[in-house]
Amino acid sequence: MTSRTDLSTFVKAYDVRGLVPEQLDSRVSRALGSAFARAVILPEGASSLVIGYDMRPSSPELSRAFAEGAAQHGVDVTIIGLCSTDGLYFAAGHLDVPGAMFTASHNPAAYNGIKLCRAGARPVGQESGLAQVRDLAQGILDGNDPSDDREGEQQTGAIVERDLLGEYAAFLRSLVDLSSPRRSRPIKVVVDAGNGMGGLTVPAVLGDAAGLPALPLEVVPLYFELDGTFPNHEANPLEPANLVDLQRAVVEHGADVGLAFDGDADRCFAVDERGEAVSPSAITGLIVSRETARMTQTGASAADLTFVHNVITSRAVPEVVAEVGARAVRTRVGHSFIKATMAEHGAVFGGEHSAHYYFKDFWYADTGMLAAMHVLAALGEQDGPLSELVARYDRYAASGEINSTVDDQAARSAEVTAWARERGLDVDELDGLTATHEADGDGPLWWINVRPSNTEPLLRLNVEAADRPTMERVRDEVLTIIRGKA
Repeated sequence: MTSRTDLSTFVKAYDVRGLVPEQLDSRVSRALGSAFARAVILPEGASSLVIGYDMRPSSPELSRAFAEGAAQHGVDVTIIGLCSTDGLYFAAGHLDVPGAMFTASHNPAAYNGIKLCRAGARPVGQESGLAQVRDLAQGILDGNDPSDDREGEQQTGAIVERDLLGEYAAFLRSLVDLSSPRRSRPIKVVVDAGNGMGGLTVPAVLGDAAGLPALPLEVVPLYFELDGTFPNHEANPLEPANLVDLQRAVVEHGADVGLAFDGDADRCFAVDERGEAVSPSAITGLIVSRETARMTQTGASAADLTFVHNVITSRAVPEVVAEVGARAVRTRVGHSFIKATMAEHGAVFGGEHSAHYYFKDFWYADTGMLAAMHVLAALGEQDGPLSELVARYDRYAASGEINSTVDDQAARSAEVTAWARERGLDVDELDGLTATHEADGDGPLWWINVRPSNTEPLLRLNVEAADRPTMERVRDEVLTIIRGKA
């Protein structure tokens, strides 16, 4: 029998992300659950699995099918129900079992997907097990799986339900204390959950919905109703259009800060009191400073602390790390790379341009909520506005990521490389091309990074410079090369 489903079209580098039901349905999910048990869970000596899901209408059915697929092989499954992705990572770390999170993150309503992890929230990607899961599941769907004949010989695992929201909230509060601010008035924060999982986690962590004591915060909610059809705007704060409602509300309510979460609430973006978006790199620098201060207060030496950032975070990030006396390690873009690098170096914290923030105290996993708590705590420790607080970490003019569709990624990249070498720029190829012009008699500091997409015919350009005119000049010059315009 030949399957009508080609898993290679929607099992991506880091997760599963497909249209429902055209690509991802219960049959496919059950096969993936079976394959995950055989390729990852059982070979590593585990016997249990934890599953969570977001608010998309298809999530309960798909997650149950996945659980049944794993249970066929004797794996006991705990379903924690509605949760954020970092809530699932908490469960995988807290229970020390592999995990599966059903979410398509910020993708439109027609999609769903699965993020997989090992015990302790360790990542599963194409190079660390996901390809094997895909191939085994494809065999099941195609009717070419010899294990089908042996399924009746195994004892089926138990499937139970458990609520971990309160434990998740209490754990995060144990990492950042928001209970005793120094300022004279409560912090007013507008939160845009985008009808995503922030609507569940924010009341639990920042409010008293999970039975925890109230905090000195005044939370103004926007779109807290869980609705996987996203009736107000897409739950993708990386797109400026999706921040407009939050920016307006912050100014209208005279709030100190605005927070926006994506659909599965693992990313968090901040808006200052003026309604201006705060760079994720500035948030990274702020957390570097706070974590260094916390660690040194407990007796650690700053020189022994490591912080990780990817190739397209602001130049300000390694500068701040150097200023606090710690060590910066640069890595490729993508959560599997940053998590692996953090684990290798025992890093305290890692930050990405996309507002993913990773913490050693959170099993090296990313949690937007914990980053948001650091911002709120920093605000509570002084009376100045957020714009003033982050100004020391926001030092350069950045283009943001600009995508260009190209006919030949390699050829266009080679042209940009030749352009950079002709100008005598410092060049490295850790992740695509990074070319740097250090400040000298020929002008101020600037750098570019050009990376090919792994899944689309795109080149991604990031430019940063000491001032906006320089950034815009370099940006336009490189885009002319990439897009082949005379």
